[in-house]
Order: sequence, then structure tokens, then C-alpha cells
Amino acid sequence: MANDPIHQFHINKIIPIEVGGLDLSFTNASLFMVATVAVTALFLIMSTSGRGLVPTRWQSMAEMSYEFVASTLRSSAGNEGMRFFPFVFSLFMFVLIANLIGMFPYFFTVTSQIIVTFALAMLVIGTVIVYGFAKHGMKFLGLFVPHGVPGVLVPLVTMIEVISFLSRPISLSVRLFANMLAGHITLKVFAGFVISLAASESLGLFGPVTSVLPLIMTVALTGLEFLVAFLQAYVFTVLTCMYLNDALHPSH
Repeated sequence: MANDPIHQFHINKIIPIEVGGLDLSFTNASLFMVATVAVTALFLIMSTSGRGLVPTRWQSMAEMSYEFVASTLRSSAGNEGMRFFPFVFSLFMFVLIANLIGMFPYFFTVTSQIIVTFALAMLVIGTVIVYGFAKHGMKFLGLFVPHGVPGVLVPLVTMIEVISFLSRPISLSVRLFANMLAGHITLKVFAGFVISLAASESLGLFGPVTSVLPLIMTVALTGLEFLVAFLQAYVFTVLTCMYLNDALHPSH
């Protein structure tokens, strides 16, 4: 099991709970989602509690995170989109911290579970739909009929736009899930090569020598995964801002 690259994604029950035939058990995924929220809250509270004129390193990181999300939201949805800032900032910090926590050995990567990423994606799309109809009413459906389309092409274009809209939660969730899953599997495989080659009796003294290359690859991939952890949080945030822009300006 030590070299099984899939074992790290297994859901294990910590506190079995069953209510009315429904499995509501507290699992390792639940534990690390709680840990993600706790770490995020602790980081933001501790880094902003002082609010010194000359910011500390932690305060600078918190302020950079704030400005990064704010500028992304403004550039995608305009100043009107800032009403969604708490929502978007919470999503960004949750995905980023969950990705980073998953980089620690023996920790669980919440964002490698498709059910978690799909729930986040549906939360985004649900917000777009609810706010779109609440603000614009039936005019929100204008999102599916772009301006300037010839009348004869309206049915075809509308169908394409509807399919594109419905595929958003799938693409948004699968992109994050697949990248985190593939990256961690690759890391586990190369790390397994290091152990297997170093402990191989058939290779003798040549085993530790041959394990150097996969060890170098493991270190390099670890650095790359930290970059991917941030990039995936960034991509998730950018796409969320773009989708929220549709709720604010469906006629564009």
C-alpha cells in the first residue's frame, strides 16, 4: 500500500454517522476541509490583527492576496463586481490553502476529490443563475442570445450557448480535480521509484545510484506542484469572476 499512488485519495471514515439510511460520516476529507477553513481563518486573523503601517511578512501576504483577488474581480466584472468580493476571496483562499495543505506528506488533498470541486463549481454557477434572474429577471436569458446574430442562426447559436453554459460547472470542477489528482499521482510514482530502487537487492550497490534520478525528479515535481497549487486557485478565481460578470451584464 505504501507505493500505491491511488491510496492517498481514499475516503476513510473517522466518525461513522448514519441518519435515516444516509451516510453522514465525518471522514478524512471532512477533517481536512475543516482544517482548511481553520488555517485560512487563522492566517487572515493573525496577519491582519496588528495592521501596522509597516506591514509584517504575514500582513503583506494577506494584503497581496486581497489586492490580487480584488484586481482580478475588477478587471473581469468591473467595479460593480466588487459586491461579490467576499464570495470570490473565500473561494480563492479555500482552494489555495486546500491545495497547499495537500502538499504535506500524509495529508489529504481535498481538491483532488471531484465531489468537492464540483460542489464549489455548482456554488459558483448557482450564484450566477440566482443573482442573474434576481437582478435582470427574464432579461438574463439574453445571455444565450448574443447581439448581432442573424435571426436564422439564433436557434443554433442559442443551443450552443446553453450547452456551453451547462458545461461550465463540469469544466470548472474537472480542471481543478484533474490537475491536483494527476500531480499527486506523479509525485507518488517517482517517490516510489526512489524507495524501490534504493532498497532493491537485485541491483546491489547500483540501486542507490540509480535512485538519484527519480529523487531529483521528485524534488523538481514537488516545486512544480506548489506552482500548480497557486495556478489552479488563480484559474478557478479568474473563471469565477468571468462567470459572475455574466450575471451582472448578461447582454454583453
